[in-house]
Amino acid sequence: MAIRKVARLGHPVLRQPCRALSTKEILSDEMSRLVSDMIETMHEYGGVGLAAPQVHEPIRLAVIECEGMNERYQVAAQQPLLVIFNAKITVLDAQAHGFWEGCLSVPGLRGYVDRPRKVRIDFLDAKAQRQSIEAEDFLATVFQHELDHLEGVLFVDKIADVKRFAFIEEFQRYHIDDDTPVAD
Repeated sequence: MAIRKVARLGHPVLRQPCRALSTKEILSDEMSRLVSDMIETMHEYGGVGLAAPQVHEPIRLAVIECEGMNERYQVAAQQPLLVIFNAKITVLDAQAHGFWEGCLSVPGLRGYVDRPRKVRIDFLDAKAQRQSIEAEDFLATVFQHELDHLEGVLFVDKIADVKRFAFIEEFQRYHIDDDTPVAD
Protein backbone atom coordinates (compact mmCIF):
# COMPACT_ATOMS: atom_id res chain seq x y z
CA MET A 1 0.00 0.00 0.00
CA ALA A 2 1.08 3.55 -0.68
CA ILE A 3 -0.20 7.04 -0.20
CA ARG A 4 -0.82 8.54 -3.63
CA LYS A 5 -0.34 12.14 -4.72
CA VAL A 6 -3.72 13.88 -4.93
CA ALA A 7 -4.46 15.81 -8.14
CA ARG A 8 -5.43 19.41 -7.44
CA LEU A 9 -7.83 21.80 -9.14
CA GLY A 10 -6.40 22.69 -12.53
CA HIS A 11 -5.01 19.24 -13.35
CA PRO A 12 -6.71 17.94 -16.54
CA VAL A 13 -7.36 14.46 -15.06
CA LEU A 14 -10.00 16.02 -12.79
CA ARG A 15 -11.98 17.38 -15.74
CA GLN A 16 -12.31 14.33 -17.97
CA PRO A 17 -15.09 11.74 -17.84
CA CYS A 18 -13.75 8.41 -16.60
CA ARG A 19 -13.97 5.10 -18.38
CA ALA A 20 -15.85 2.09 -17.03
CA LEU A 21 -13.97 -1.05 -16.04
CA SER A 22 -14.45 -4.63 -17.17
CA THR A 23 -14.99 -7.42 -14.66
CA LYS A 24 -11.50 -8.71 -15.47
CA GLU A 25 -10.01 -5.29 -14.67
CA ILE A 26 -11.97 -4.99 -11.40
CA LEU A 27 -10.71 -8.41 -10.25
CA SER A 28 -7.08 -7.78 -11.21
CA ASP A 29 -4.20 -7.56 -8.75
CA GLU A 30 -3.39 -4.12 -10.14
CA MET A 31 -6.87 -2.85 -9.25
CA SER A 32 -6.66 -4.39 -5.79
CA ARG A 33 -3.42 -2.45 -5.20
CA LEU A 34 -5.02 0.77 -6.46
CA VAL A 35 -8.02 0.31 -4.15
CA SER A 36 -5.68 -0.28 -1.17
CA ASP A 37 -3.67 2.81 -2.10
CA MET A 38 -6.83 4.90 -2.40
CA ILE A 39 -8.09 3.78 1.01
CA GLU A 40 -4.74 4.57 2.59
CA THR A 41 -4.65 7.97 0.84
CA MET A 42 -8.20 8.80 1.95
CA HIS A 43 -7.32 7.92 5.56
CA GLU A 44 -4.05 9.84 5.47
CA TYR A 45 -5.80 13.04 4.36
CA GLY A 46 -8.85 12.61 6.60
CA GLY A 47 -11.35 12.37 3.77
CA VAL A 48 -14.66 10.51 3.73
CA GLY A 49 -14.31 9.60 0.07
CA LEU A 50 -11.84 9.54 -2.78
CA ALA A 51 -12.37 9.07 -6.50
CA ALA A 52 -9.79 7.49 -8.80
CA PRO A 53 -9.19 10.63 -10.89
CA GLN A 54 -8.09 12.36 -7.68
CA VAL A 55 -5.10 9.99 -7.68
CA HIS A 56 -4.49 10.46 -11.42
CA GLU A 57 -6.45 7.39 -12.59
CA PRO A 58 -9.29 8.29 -15.03
CA ILE A 59 -11.44 5.24 -14.24
CA ARG A 60 -14.90 4.78 -12.68
CA LEU A 61 -13.80 3.90 -9.15
CA ALA A 62 -14.43 5.57 -5.80
CA VAL A 63 -14.06 4.64 -2.14
CA ILE A 64 -16.29 6.02 0.61
CA GLU A 65 -16.13 5.59 4.36
CA CYS A 66 -17.86 7.64 7.06
CA GLU A 67 -17.49 6.35 10.58
CA GLY A 68 -18.91 8.88 13.03
CA MET A 69 -17.41 12.35 13.43
CA ASN A 70 -14.39 13.43 11.42
CA GLU A 71 -12.27 16.52 12.11
CA ARG A 72 -12.87 17.81 8.56
CA TYR A 73 -16.67 17.97 8.86
CA GLN A 74 -19.31 18.30 11.57
CA VAL A 75 -21.92 15.65 10.82
CA ALA A 76 -21.99 12.21 12.35
CA ALA A 77 -22.60 9.68 9.59
CA GLN A 78 -22.21 5.93 9.41
CA GLN A 79 -21.11 4.33 6.17
CA PRO A 80 -18.71 1.40 6.40
CA LEU A 81 -16.03 1.30 3.74
CA LEU A 82 -17.45 0.89 0.24
CA VAL A 83 -15.49 0.25 -2.94
CA ILE A 84 -17.56 1.45 -5.88
CA PHE A 85 -16.92 0.57 -9.52
CA ASN A 86 -18.94 1.76 -12.54
CA ALA A 87 -21.55 3.55 -10.42
CA LYS A 88 -24.85 4.85 -11.73
CA ILE A 89 -26.76 7.30 -9.57
CA THR A 90 -30.52 7.80 -9.49
CA VAL A 91 -32.21 10.69 -7.69
CA LEU A 92 -34.96 9.43 -5.37
CA ASP A 93 -35.83 12.77 -3.77
CA ALA A 94 -34.85 15.90 -5.69
CA GLN A 95 -35.59 18.24 -2.77
CA ALA A 96 -32.48 20.40 -2.39
CA HIS A 97 -30.37 19.74 0.66
CA GLY A 98 -27.27 21.88 1.16
CA PHE A 99 -23.90 21.44 2.85
CA TRP A 100 -20.61 23.27 2.97
CA GLU A 101 -18.39 21.02 0.88
CA GLY A 102 -14.64 20.68 0.64
CA CYS A 103 -12.42 18.44 -1.43
CA LEU A 104 -8.97 16.93 -1.17
CA SER A 105 -8.41 18.19 -4.73
CA VAL A 106 -9.43 21.74 -3.77
CA PRO A 107 -7.47 22.12 -0.52
CA GLY A 108 -8.13 24.96 1.85
CA LEU A 109 -11.53 25.98 0.45
CA ARG A 110 -15.19 25.36 1.29
CA GLY A 111 -18.32 26.09 -0.73
CA TYR A 112 -22.02 25.73 -0.10
CA VAL A 113 -23.68 23.30 -2.52
CA ASP A 114 -27.32 22.24 -2.80
CA ARG A 115 -27.84 18.67 -4.00
CA PRO A 116 -30.75 16.22 -4.16
CA ARG A 117 -31.63 14.93 -0.69
CA LYS A 118 -31.87 11.21 -1.47
CA VAL A 119 -30.20 9.01 -4.11
CA ARG A 120 -29.70 5.37 -5.06
CA ILE A 121 -26.32 4.17 -6.25
CA ASP A 122 -26.06 1.00 -8.35
CA PHE A 123 -22.50 -0.25 -8.66
CA LEU A 124 -20.10 -3.18 -8.74
CA ASP A 125 -18.15 -3.94 -5.56
CA ALA A 126 -14.51 -5.08 -5.29
CA LYS A 127 -15.60 -8.63 -6.22
CA ALA A 128 -17.45 -7.31 -9.30
CA GLN A 129 -20.80 -8.15 -7.68
CA ARG A 130 -23.82 -5.92 -8.33
CA GLN A 131 -24.79 -3.80 -5.34
CA SER A 132 -27.26 -1.03 -4.64
CA ILE A 133 -27.40 1.43 -1.78
CA GLU A 134 -29.68 4.31 -0.90
CA ALA A 135 -28.31 7.41 0.80
CA GLU A 136 -29.92 10.56 2.07
CA ASP A 137 -28.92 13.93 3.48
CA PHE A 138 -25.18 14.07 4.31
CA LEU A 139 -24.37 10.61 2.88
CA ALA A 140 -26.25 11.46 -0.32
CA THR A 141 -24.01 14.51 -0.62
CA VAL A 142 -20.87 12.42 -0.09
CA PHE A 143 -21.88 9.92 -2.79
CA GLN A 144 -22.86 12.66 -5.25
CA HIS A 145 -19.64 14.59 -4.58
CA GLU A 146 -17.42 11.53 -5.20
CA LEU A 147 -19.37 10.27 -8.20
CA ASP A 148 -19.29 13.74 -9.77
CA HIS A 149 -15.51 13.32 -9.95
CA LEU A 150 -16.07 10.40 -12.34
CA GLU A 151 -17.81 12.79 -14.74
CA GLY A 152 -15.11 15.47 -14.52
CA VAL A 153 -17.23 17.66 -12.22
CA LEU A 154 -15.98 19.33 -9.02
CA PHE A 155 -18.02 20.79 -6.18
CA VAL A 156 -16.86 24.29 -7.16
CA ASP A 157 -18.87 23.88 -10.38
CA LYS A 158 -22.04 23.53 -8.31
CA ILE A 159 -21.70 26.55 -6.02
CA ALA A 160 -24.70 28.71 -6.87
CA ASP A 161 -23.77 31.70 -4.72
CA VAL A 162 -20.08 32.61 -4.83
CA LYS A 163 -20.59 34.58 -1.60
CA ARG A 164 -20.74 31.14 0.02
CA PHE A 165 -17.28 30.10 -1.17
CA ALA A 166 -14.45 30.68 1.30
CA PHE A 167 -11.04 29.71 2.54
CA ILE A 168 -11.30 27.35 5.51
CA GLU A 169 -10.10 29.98 7.99
CA GLU A 170 -12.74 32.47 6.89
CA PHE A 171 -15.38 29.73 6.72
CA GLN A 172 -14.63 28.83 10.33
CA ARG A 173 -14.67 32.46 11.40
CA TYR A 174 -17.73 33.71 9.50
CA HIS A 175 -19.83 30.75 8.38
CA ILE A 176 -19.40 27.83 10.78
CA ASP A 177 -22.45 28.95 12.76
CA ASP A 178 -24.69 28.87 9.68
CA ASP A 179 -26.20 25.65 11.09
CA THR A 180 -25.10 24.01 7.87
CA PRO A 181 -23.03 20.83 8.11
CA VAL A 182 -19.77 20.43 6.21
CA ALA A 183 -19.08 17.63 3.73
CA ASP A 184 -15.67 16.64 2.35
